Amino acid sequence: MEHPLFALRAGDRKVRHYQHNGTTVEVRPGIKGLATIHDKDVWIYCISQLIEAINRGYDNVSRTVRFIAYDFLITTNRRTDGDSYKRMGESLERLSESRVVTNIETENKRERAGFGLIDSWHVVERDGDNRMVAVEVTLPEWLYRSVTAKHVLTLSRDYFRLRKPLDRRIYELARKHCGNQAKWRVKMSTLHTKSGSQDKLYKFRAAMKVLAGTNELPDYRMTIDTNNDMVIFYARRAKGGRAQMHDMLNSDP
Repeated sequence: MEHPLFALRAGDRKVRHYQHNGTTVEVRPGIKGLATIHDKDVWIYCISQLIEAINRGYDNVSRTVRFIAYDFLITTNRRTDGDSYKRMGESLERLSESRVVTNIETENKRERAGFGLIDSWHVVERDGDNRMVAVEVTLPEWLYRSVTAKHVLTLSRDYFRLRKPLDRRIYELARKHCGNQAKWRVKMSTLHTKSGSQDKLYKFRAAMKVLAGTNELPDYRMTIDTNNDMVIFYARRAKGGRAQMHDMLNSDP
């Protein structure tokens, strides 16, 4: 994504405005704040289910995805206790309440359109403890079209092991811009803007130095060019392949 649609902190109620090449995007949080990058795991999981169905040649693939809550929690490296099911429900609420308003060009005309990060969600089945068992999520139409066009990138299996929201966002940007290239150089200030971080640049710079020092970023190694205030990502090209998890890292609404 060119613009960060997801918050890095829970409870973020800031309205975001972006503009790029004549396209404007406004991201509006819901009552419980903007959907976070951890809430985005629902997106990633649903997209993966769609891609798998498409690859298997199923004819009844739609933008409504039904899945087992337990499978989602396991796949996304979450615990399976009661609090985890509760937080999953809160994620679904934030995703449906967060809104994106943008101007879309159709037939050489600019039109404004608005949509939620998911159109709707529904608990299909609950267990004896009233925890959700099966869930249905309906993705927005533009996201579904991007999935069926296979405008997606695979993610590392270790993506869900990144607990810090900023680390996840940095991985997404490296995956999008570096891709399969040997390296990607970017100005620290540009990376700060693309990340969606609300911290001051000096705090962001310190966080990037820590992340580079840990060497924990999947698929990529980071170095900091302090003389030019640049960040350089190098592809690790490790063996073993990637998980069959997908994200809209190279598509825009």
